[in-house]
Amino acid sequence: MIGRWAPPPQEDAVDGPRGFDDYELRLGDVMRGERATLGKSLLDVQRELKIKAGYIAAIENADPSAFDTPGFIPGFVRSYARYLGMDPDIAFDRFCEESGFETAHGMSADALPLRKAKGDRSVGRPASEALAAPAVPFSPEREPLFSYVEPRAIGSSLVLVALVAGLGYGAYALLQEVQRVDLAPVDQAPDVATEIASFAPSGLTSETSLASSVPPSTEALERLYRPAALDVPVMVSRDAPIASLDPDTQGLFAAGPRIDTLPTVSDGWPGVVVTDGEAPEVTLLAVRPTWVRVQTPGRSVVFEKVLEPGEEYAIPVTEETPVLRAGNAGALYFRVNGTLVGPASEDATAIADVQLASADLSAAFPRANPLEDSALFDLLTELGSPDVLPKPASALLPDLAGEQISLVALEDSWVRVRDGSGDILFEGTIPPGQIEELPAEMSDATLRAGNSGALFFRVGDLYFGPVGQGGSIARDVSVTPDAIREAYPLVSAEDLGL
Repeated sequence: MIGRWAPPPQEDAVDGPRGFDDYELRLGDVMRGERATLGKSLLDVQRELKIKAGYIAAIENADPSAFDTPGFIPGFVRSYARYLGMDPDIAFDRFCEESGFETAHGMSADALPLRKAKGDRSVGRPASEALAAPAVPFSPEREPLFSYVEPRAIGSSLVLVALVAGLGYGAYALLQEVQRVDLAPVDQAPDVATEIASFAPSGLTSETSLASSVPPSTEALERLYRPAALDVPVMVSRDAPIASLDPDTQGLFAAGPRIDTLPTVSDGWPGVVVTDGEAPEVTLLAVRPTWVRVQTPGRSVVFEKVLEPGEEYAIPVTEETPVLRAGNAGALYFRVNGTLVGPASEDATAIADVQLASADLSAAFPRANPLEDSALFDLLTELGSPDVLPKPASALLPDLAGEQISLVALEDSWVRVRDGSGDILFEGTIPPGQIEELPAEMSDATLRAGNSGALFFRVGDLYFGPVGQGGSIARDVSVTPDAIREAYPLVSAEDLGL
């Protein structure tokens, strides 16, 4: 009946329940199930088997066309089956059965890589052309001559050629413009000289041709332009002879009154000071590194340097007395005509505007005492300056043999005295103001002391010392009257406060 709905045809009913074997189970389903059981993704299999994930999917889908080289398909299928715990041979047989893949010989055309590029000329090529143009990976085909030429490179080359041509043409046009000379017309028409009376020879007439005329000689031209000789020299008269000029009434000497005689010093010429002999010599002496700057009163720098220990600088004799500015002034001394004065400061401070005149330095600073500055003492000893160093006691005192030797300390000083055999005769700390007498019978005794700058010897009623410099340690000092007299200067009891 038209328009009557009819139920769709039903499949033949199957008697009884359906089992696992009633369904068609393909190789890909089994492999995917095993891979899911292992919890591996395609990327995991690719990372572990080093086989592309696309090839793994092609094996599960039984698609041999996804492989570039069919010869690798058996190895990939067997490796993947072995990875899943399946029998490799059975899995490969089922893959070939489901996909229709057949194993090809290694040298056959089916085992070669599949070419998917357009214009592949290897397909359908006759066997006679195999040697002429082989299509194998290790023997590339000859490419056309212009295959490596890119249109962009051609365009860039053309632009470069056009730029060079433009620059060359511009330079050529500029050169032509510079060398061009323009002739501007004038209102006056040129005149033609028809008669030259000055240069015409005597026999030349108007009918004579100009081509047959003889040019004037070189001598004639020179005579024409030569100036006329003077018969009498031209004399210019002057006001009067030079000998008759009076400098008192004319010129620069007429500006002031004439001075017939100059006054002498005895007449009381103001501002004139006469000195007898050479100017006093002033020298800077540094016992430690000291920066100095010598300037004129107008602040022009005459000398500036860091003087090293023992280095001297002689102040030049100038019209105006120079001034001194220095750092670490406690290490700077002045030598005025051989006499050492100073130091310039009591400590390592800076000084400024010190007049470097010999009279000012002698009045402002006392005479240097090397015993108060160990660096000056060592420097003068090294330089050998007998005029400044104190004279040794041996030049002033008689023989002191047999006198009692004692030790006097101005501050706490540790002392050890040994005899020649090494036995200790005295060891201890001598307090300030105490006099420690040493044994009278001593042979080859030596002394070792700390804070030796505060320790002195007493030989009889005379005092010598100090034993050392400052807080230094004195070692192997001979303790005999003669050795003490020769090595140490004489000091007074008043200087020691005793």
